[in-house]
Order: sequence, then C-alpha cells, then structure tokens
Amino acid sequence: MLFAHPRAPPRGGPAAGGGPPPPAAAQSPQGGSQPIGDGTVTGDASSTEYGAVQVRLTVSGGKITKAEAVQAPKGGQSDQITSNSVPKLNQAAVAAQGAEIDAVSGATYTSAGYKKSLQSALDKARAAAGPSDSSSGADGEGGGDSGEAQAQTVTGDPAQTQYGPVQVRITVSGGKITRAEAVQAPKGGQSDQVTSSSVPKLNQAAVAAGSAEIDAVSGATYTSAGYKQSLQSALDKAGG
Repeated sequence: MLFAHPRAPPRGGPAAGGGPPPPAAAQSPQGGSQPIGDGTVTGDASSTEYGAVQVRLTVSGGKITKAEAVQAPKGGQSDQITSNSVPKLNQAAVAAQGAEIDAVSGATYTSAGYKKSLQSALDKARAAAGPSDSSSGADGEGGGDSGEAQAQTVTGDPAQTQYGPVQVRITVSGGKITRAEAVQAPKGGQSDQVTSSSVPKLNQAAVAAGSAEIDAVSGATYTSAGYKQSLQSALDKAGG
C-alpha cells in the first residue's frame, strides 16, 4: 500500500532470469538538477510493518559513492529478507544516484521503507549543498571565521560493546548539539528492551550536556559506555 509497484505479485518474480540489473536505467534520473553535498548523511528512520529502515549515504564529488542500511527489519523471516534485499537496494541507490529505484521482489515493505529513508538522506544532502544565499546576509552577531552558522550532521565511529555496536549521529548548529540519535544499538532478546529504554535518555542527555560528559543510564551500563564513546568520536569529527 505504501508502494505501488508496476510488477505482478511476488509469485512470478524470479522468472525474469539474469542478474539484477540496476533498476534505475528505466527512468531518467530525477533530482539531478540540484547538487548534493559531500560527506556522510543519514536519512530519517522509516517505519514499516516489520521494523524501521534507515539509510546512510556517503557522497563524494556530488555523487553517491556508498549506500548502506544502518537499520533494517530483524528477527525471524525478516533476517533472510533483509540479508537478501538490502545489498540489492544499496547497489541500486548507487547506480540510480537517487531514490528512483525498484522494489526488490519479496521485500515490498523493506524496499518502500528504504526508498523513503533514502529520499530523506538525499534531501538532507541537498540542503547541505545548497544554502549559498543565506551566508551573505550574516552581518549579525556570530562572526565565526568559517561563517558556518549552518547545521552539520556528523556520525561517530561505532563503539563495540559486549552486546553489539553503538553508533551515534549528532546534528550541530551554532556550536551546539541540536540533535543526537543512535543509528546503531544492541538488538535482540533483552537488548531490545534495554536499548528502547536507554537510548532516548542518552539522546536527551547529549543535547542537554552539549558534550560526551553524560551519566550512564541505570541498567544499561554497556550501551551507555558505547554511546559516550561514539558520541565523543562524533564531537571530535565535528571539531569539538
């Protein structure tokens, strides 16, 4: 329902033979008119019936050089669908240089969520590339040398913990953390509960503190330690 696909239902999907050709070739790439800024950008998480999908792009020279899902449905049959579909969607995003990609047969919901998060990442990358007008009117108070009153998004290195990696992304504007989020956190079994309880608190604490000097969340010692480590890495990349 989210995503009307012109093909027949999944039953006859694999019959077309040959490897998966880059689906983008069918359409002229839209959105090529507006440049995308270099760097790493993570789209908003897109909820699907089977879990969230979140896409991160690496852009160099105005082109997508890498696409990856930092979140995708997990557990039960979803593991198999995710491991089969996500690599194809990643390849398609790089080939298409946009969100105009075909759904992977048998992974309709994951494909729709992927496209939505991919579009969000592209929008953010374009926003980062485009605001040359606004910098000229900055007579006012904050004369930092680089004139960078604009928000930048930085993703810290993943921090390995006993229960899985933790990776934090922050948005910094005017020298302050305006948003913090975990793009990776421990999953599966009891970790799901610990993560869903602790990560929102850690995100809030990071914004409130404006630094990695935050307290661990009770009952989530490993996750908290990994979060702080990745947060510090993101701050270092953002220039402190």
